[in-house]
Amino acid sequence: MSSSTDTNVTHGPNPTTPEAFPVAQGPVAIFTKAKDESLIRRRIRYQREADVGWMQRLAAQPGCEGLYACIQCGTCSATCPLSIYMDFTPRRVIQLVREGFRNDALRSQTIWLCASCYACAVHCPQNIHITDVMYTLKREAIAEKLAPKRFPIPVLAGVFYNMVRNHGRTSEFWIVLRLMLRTNPLGLLSMAKTGLALLRTGRMTLTQERVKARHELRAMLPPTEEVR
Repeated sequence: MSSSTDTNVTHGPNPTTPEAFPVAQGPVAIFTKAKDESLIRRRIRYQREADVGWMQRLAAQPGCEGLYACIQCGTCSATCPLSIYMDFTPRRVIQLVREGFRNDALRSQTIWLCASCYACAVHCPQNIHITDVMYTLKREAIAEKLAPKRFPIPVLAGVFYNMVRNHGRTSEFWIVLRLMLRTNPLGLLSMAKTGLALLRTGRMTLTQERVKARHELRAMLPPTEEVR
């Protein structure tokens, strides 16, 4: 049984990670300040804080079955092209999940910075589907409303899914508009010239296409908050 004198199971972000990033703009820049602050708030995690049941439920999800086979070799972190920007490297995220530290894993910036390039899965000596684990964590973070509110990736996922569920078709104009309004409204100003040019040439339309019998589609696709 763990006590207050337990040795630490895992630490916060890597203290050797550089505080300055070679990125001045774009989605990654949104997390720069948060990452610097997380370095200051770093603290030890104890086994008594873990939710072992959550880890077992997660390991039963498709693509996550190999979690127990991880040997913590760090190959995934070494091959990840975006690990330099992450608060927890992929290896650390896997360890957080295996130990049951649910909130740390779901609130991690890493799962949203994953580029789905599958380099980690290809090089993993244990054939763990690490990218699938990241997708599973993303879905749960969205369902539990733990995703960053103004970070484009989870917002885009929700906008796209809801548009398909409600209309059966996507519209580039309405997807971009809703995405920017919820993440970076002022960014619409810099996109206005390109948008008008696309409208004039007929390469973009304001019309929202719809399929017939949309009620049947909504019956098959659950609301966003129910998607796991």
